[in-house]
Amino acid sequence: MARKASEEKSAHKPTVVNRWWVDLGSADKVRVKRPPGPAGSQLFQVGKDFQQDTARELLTDHNLKLLQAADPPEGGWGYVQLAGSAYPERELERIKKLVPLPPYARAVIVDCGRSLRLLVTGTPLGERTLELTLGESPSFDCWVRNEWVREALFDDADKALKALQRFMRDYLSPEGIARAEAIAARA
Repeated sequence: MARKASEEKSAHKPTVVNRWWVDLGSADKVRVKRPPGPAGSQLFQVGKDFQQDTARELLTDHNLKLLQAADPPEGGWGYVQLAGSAYPERELERIKKLVPLPPYARAVIVDCGRSLRLLVTGTPLGERTLELTLGESPSFDCWVRNEWVREALFDDADKALKALQRFMRDYLSPEGIARAEAIAARA
């Protein structure tokens, strides 16, 4: 009778000893103390006392400095490398072919190693700045006289590069500028 009760008890108890997919939490495991990650517990401290207006000014000022440093000609490209590793030259040339610059625009490829930023402006330098970031999640931002006026997100880099041509017409062409100023005058 005792044997039957023991069998019934073990029948209800799952046996996991021989299952490779079950972690039994053995004490033989060595716990390695890891240093805290760069974002770890300090993640929420990063945003403490964040000044969005100051950050925007620093970003637009940084873009202007990059444009000035590269000093691209009207209708032409400049290049600035910010990281130790560089984007493949073949890919940079492909981007330049996909985004032909009109005579009223000048652009800088900012090579950040794992991602690229395309800064496009007109004359005067930096008055109107288009920024296209090509990375995991391509995004577009536009500033007019240091005022952020447009943002767009894209599924992939090719769609973002095609949209950049439309944005150059809308924000940098003489017709696009005249249309924006006419709308602003009516407001």
